[in-house]
Amino acid sequence: MSNQDETRENRLRAELPEEVQARPDEAPGAAEEDGDRSAELTGRQRLVKGLWPPRVSRAQLIVALLLFGLGFGLAVQVASNSDGDSALRGARQEDLVRILDELDDRSQRLEDEKQGLEKQRDELENSSDQAEEARRQTVEKERQLGILAGTVAAEGPGITITIDDTKGTVEADMLLDAIQELRAAGAEAMQVNGVRIVAGTYLSDAGNTVSVDGNKINAPYRFKVIGKPQDLEPALNIPGGVVQTLEKEQATVTIERSDKIVVDALRAAKRPDYARSSSR
Repeated sequence: MSNQDETRENRLRAELPEEVQARPDEAPGAAEEDGDRSAELTGRQRLVKGLWPPRVSRAQLIVALLLFGLGFGLAVQVASNSDGDSALRGARQEDLVRILDELDDRSQRLEDEKQGLEKQRDELENSSDQAEEARRQTVEKERQLGILAGTVAAEGPGITITIDDTKGTVEADMLLDAIQELRAAGAEAMQVNGVRIVAGTYLSDAGNTVSVDGNKINAPYRFKVIGKPQDLEPALNIPGGVVQTLEKEQATVTIERSDKIVVDALRAAKRPDYARSSSR
């Protein structure tokens, strides 16, 4: 190579970037590769920018919230049903038989009530002296309503329940659960510590005591209940029922059956201030 050619090559090399001067053989290919990488990176960034943040319309957001609420409700319902099924699944065979017997007894009581009403209707329709029969049934109905209203004393078979609460842990809602369970089992009349229990009875906590219709009562709580003993006692002893709940609170529950229970706590008949009979 002549000196003139060498001088021209050195001049051209001086005009190239330093990176190309360092790798003259790889300079063109490297530049193309860097351009491809830059183009590829730009495409990914463009894709990410198009996907995030998501562009959701108002209608799509409302539908998503509704679907979420529906799914949550179904999940809660399935969970509650599973809890109930697991409770029955873990019960003993005799407990399951007792629950079935109680359901059968309730159905039988409803059927007996239906038959009684049909019998009264037939007696009224077939009696030769319908006026006298109507008066007789009215007196009987008045006696029954008096028992339910607590204005008339009652006696009959039933049970006596004594709840001894030495720890002071029994609250009003636990006694209310006992009353509700007894009613569901067919209790026809009851009283607790000398206070008559009626349809409008309410219970509340009053310090370390319980108030029944505004009357404070102290432990031990003694229930007198008229009804079928074979139905009343098992209703309190069902798994997870009243007796187990009270025993968890370290209370002692004693149940005694009797052929004769006297419910003699009375309530004064309240005369309505404004309501009057609409019959002519």
